[in-house]
Amino acid sequence: MKYILLGWLLSYIFIPFLSLAQATQKVTITGTVTNKNAHEKLARVTVAVKGDKAGAISDEAGHFSITLQHAWPVTLVFTSVGFEREEVVVHNESAIQVQLNTGEMHGTEVVVAASRVPESILQSPVSIEQLDARSIRNSPAPSFYDALANIKGVDVSTQSLTFKSVNTRGFASNGNTRLVQVVDGMDNQAPGLSFPLGNIIGITELDLDRVELLPGASSALYGPNALNGILLMNSKNPFDYQGLSAVVKSGVLSDDGRSTSTTGFYDVNLRYAKAFNNKFAFKVNFGYLQAKDWQAYDSKDQSLQNGYNLKTGHRATNEAYNGVNIYGDESNVNMYSMLMPLAFTNNNPLGANIQQLSASSGGNITPQMIFSSIMPDSAHAFVSRTGYNERDLTDNKTRNLKVSAAFHYHITPKTEAILQGSYGNVTTVYTGADRYSIRNFHMGQYKAEVLGENFYVRAYTTQERSGDSYAIGILGSGINEAWKSSPTWFGQYFNTYAGESLQAFATTFQTALAGGQAPAAAYAAATTAAKQGGDQFRNDARTVADQGRLLPGTSAFNAAADSVKHRPIPGSAAGVGAKFTDKSNLYQGEFMYNFSSLLRFMDLLVGGNYRVYDLNSEGTLFALDDNGKEFRIKEGGGYVQVAKRLLQEHLKITASLRYDKNMNFDGQFSPRVSAVYTLGGTHNIRASYQTGFRIPTSQDQYIDLTTPSAHLLGGLPFFRERYHLTTGPLYTIQSVQAGAPQQYVFQDYKPEKIKAFEIGYRSLISQQLVIDAYAYWNNFENFSGTQALVQPTSPTTRNIFAIPVNYNKNIHSWGWAMGLDYNFPKHFVAGGNISYNELLDQKSLNGFVASYNTPKVKYNLYVGNRNIGGSNIGFNVTYRWQQKLVWQSNFVSAVVNAKGLSEIPAYGTVDAQLTKLLPKPKVTLKIGGVNMLNKAYVQSWGNPTVGAQWYAAIGYNL
Repeated sequence: MKYILLGWLLSYIFIPFLSLAQATQKVTITGTVTNKNAHEKLARVTVAVKGDKAGAISDEAGHFSITLQHAWPVTLVFTSVGFEREEVVVHNESAIQVQLNTGEMHGTEVVVAASRVPESILQSPVSIEQLDARSIRNSPAPSFYDALANIKGVDVSTQSLTFKSVNTRGFASNGNTRLVQVVDGMDNQAPGLSFPLGNIIGITELDLDRVELLPGASSALYGPNALNGILLMNSKNPFDYQGLSAVVKSGVLSDDGRSTSTTGFYDVNLRYAKAFNNKFAFKVNFGYLQAKDWQAYDSKDQSLQNGYNLKTGHRATNEAYNGVNIYGDESNVNMYSMLMPLAFTNNNPLGANIQQLSASSGGNITPQMIFSSIMPDSAHAFVSRTGYNERDLTDNKTRNLKVSAAFHYHITPKTEAILQGSYGNVTTVYTGADRYSIRNFHMGQYKAEVLGENFYVRAYTTQERSGDSYAIGILGSGINEAWKSSPTWFGQYFNTYAGESLQAFATTFQTALAGGQAPAAAYAAATTAAKQGGDQFRNDARTVADQGRLLPGTSAFNAAADSVKHRPIPGSAAGVGAKFTDKSNLYQGEFMYNFSSLLRFMDLLVGGNYRVYDLNSEGTLFALDDNGKEFRIKEGGGYVQVAKRLLQEHLKITASLRYDKNMNFDGQFSPRVSAVYTLGGTHNIRASYQTGFRIPTSQDQYIDLTTPSAHLLGGLPFFRERYHLTTGPLYTIQSVQAGAPQQYVFQDYKPEKIKAFEIGYRSLISQQLVIDAYAYWNNFENFSGTQALVQPTSPTTRNIFAIPVNYNKNIHSWGWAMGLDYNFPKHFVAGGNISYNELLDQKSLNGFVASYNTPKVKYNLYVGNRNIGGSNIGFNVTYRWQQKLVWQSNFVSAVVNAKGLSEIPAYGTVDAQLTKLLPKPKVTLKIGGVNMLNKAYVQSWGNPTVGAQWYAAIGYNL
């Protein structure tokens, strides 16, 4: 029986190839491509053979030539940015003349991501967005990654000029682990950080072919972590896009809150590709950007100590001040708690003087009464150290180098082998549990792939190296500790305050007694004197404790900073360490086969992958096993998808099922079912049910890192035993703040799950108006958030742990979005989109930090023209607005997180761009501005303030 099955399989694999060999012949097709409207020859037009890997690019005179093995007739597909797609059927070797119409219509795009097979975007079974080279070129944004902010439902968090995080449908974060980013089939996450670094290590602008975004759950086809969506970026094939292209861009960044309000930036991109006889092709890419970055300078006081809040607290009023972007001032100490043990004993000056004063009153004024009088009131009881501004701890210079190369070889006309490598080096700033200065960080991605008409097999690796990166908050604390230890500093502060306060009390008290006043009256007068001098005592105490403090820019400060920067986290006996060390790698193999050409009655896809995370932080970021080594995480999965057209092909049903298993968690099934019904050829109604899941990240599983605000631990069970979290008192921080500590009880830590329902409508009406709308409803199970836990270690000290945990109830969210794009005559276009997202369970979370981090309402409006009156001048103006939101993360202080006070204000921006094409020299000129009204805004808590960006660019052969 097995031999019969094997023979059947081999026949289906090889017979089509034998038949093809018999039916094909060597043919040559030549022709010329022109602009139908301007009657000029068109260079750089891609000529592809439908159903074949063969193709060509038209030369400067519009000529092309293709030689291939094929049977007549041959269908050629002509595509070029800014022109409508044209298909021509060729029956013989005579030269052909092809004319292209300008202005490709919205709604006619072909997408791949939604079903892993090419299909019209109108008939996609789920919501999908696309940016192609044309739309990117006309978008008023400095880069294609910035242009993602104009897509409906997309949220962007700017952590620096070069590092932005993209998200859809809620639960955003600075390092977004719920949206997967794929570049040429490779997961673009940094293995140790567990999230993609924007486009720092990705595709250069000149090499980008298209971007496809699937908002919402996408695990059924793309595996773990595509919980909120997947962003796929594909580069240009060197067979299709050949020659030299270049663009040089420069401009200024402007924000009045920066150290220097206006500074320049420079951005250069080069691409070269060449093909030989349609058999071998290669490409190389280079990109480099340099700028003085946006700065984070939020000085709001997030300690919420001494009765102050985010609006009223600052260093001049609150001795426990903890500025958002001030570092080294995170921890505070209660003066009462520290001095009380000294106040009632005679073996120290404070206690001896208090006892002496009490005795001078004949015992009528007790030591307890005197101590209460000389201590500050509740508005000044807590004290923190003096911190440093972020701009004192990092120079905010950002640099990004990207290089890549690829070699393509046609094994057969329909089978292509690819070797590809990409390398990026960056200096920037990122916001996580701390602010991180990412310096000389580099990452490489390298793959080998065989790609056919119906299959692919690929293997790739991602190599992350953190370079000289360090945690800015830890650096601030480390510099303070290198200069003067906290016990010494607080001792000097408290002794100075208590000494001056006691002196004021004693002088007034003794004078009053000597004047004949009763002890009670003398005590009242002395108490008033001590309290009235409080401001002066505090100033003197901080002056004494800060005497000789290391000042930014001095050689002593720089020496201490360098020592802390180069000492790995958390430090050693030599002192605090802030260096972030990570040399983790990811290895993956995967495949897919499309059986649709072998099966007449349905479309069938199968695929799978196997992945290994090799963690390596040299023992600084991740926990060690019993053998002193860091862990390797192994996971794998597979999927199957079937699709069938019914009702005279008006209805398309698609179903898929995926199974994944991670070594630390139970296996997960992810089904998806969708239906698309087409009316009148252009009206498409879709509905889908799909599930997704997120395996806890490498850090969620194995992190073991001390930060200024808390000790971060992974959620796996062995941490509980390692840090004795199950044997002693351990309270939630919410219960401690409420004054009623509650013992915390651990539950199993599980992968997040989502059940997502969506309905949508997409249509192209009268070849002018594109409508796309959807509504969704999400049900999250085992939602992962951070729980801050307090472990008392003595009556006056405690440990604070931050641990990922699952919420014990389901969390629900819903939303909708709608986009309209209208093509007016003479190439004018206008449109806009609006999205609404809401977390339904916010009031019932009982202090659980869900980090929804998404505005309820945001919208984008635009108007433009790619070619005004045939002048080759184009423009685009876009207005973006989003509502205020509450941002929650590990960077926010625990008490502010718990109270949900970290509000990000609403903002709106105007972006515009003007372009001019010079056809003869093939030069494009561009000027533009982002946030042209310079209304500074922040997109997430602790992140930099974004001002205006102006730029000019000159491009060749774009």
